[in-house]
Amino acid sequence: MAKFYDRLEPQLCKFIAEQKLFFTATAPDNGRINLSPKGIDSFRCLDFDRVAYLDLTGSGNETAAHLHQNGRMTIMFCSFTAKPLILRLYGKGEVISPDTERWHDLIDRFADLPGKRQLILLKIESAQTSCGYGVPIYELQEERSTLTNWAIDKGAEGVRAYQLQKNHTSIDGLPTHLT
Repeated sequence: MAKFYDRLEPQLCKFIAEQKLFFTATAPDNGRINLSPKGIDSFRCLDFDRVAYLDLTGSGNETAAHLHQNGRMTIMFCSFTAKPLILRLYGKGEVISPDTERWHDLIDRFADLPGKRQLILLKIESAQTSCGYGVPIYELQEERSTLTNWAIDKGAEGVRAYQLQKNHTSIDGLPTHLT
């Protein structure tokens, strides 16, 4: 049975902290919907009204482009353990660039991971839990190190060059405002 919340509650923050995988969804006004799986130790509950994750350099930057256009975002967590639960966070997302004061105010809350690109902050408008009875039970074997190893091998200058080449526009041609 679905239940809605105006903001996070302590038990929901605890659930989030236990998850090793989350999904982000954004969409432009016109164009492709982006749904991305995220892992690594990158997500934080900042308070009961705001969450954020450290966005690492990847093949695209759809989330940033969509958030700059309209701000709409959903983040979903689902339990893969014996106790089923799905949690969706709905709200307005914001991109926080490394060259801003807000970045410096928040970055210490996150692990020092190679390939940092930006922080994605979500101001929660509502949260919803649902049963998750159809989600299979899985066991985490280990985190993949491919992305972080790639960033280490490229080095800071190589990652920056990659971002400038590959992360400036979305697949629909929207600007990401990557600085």
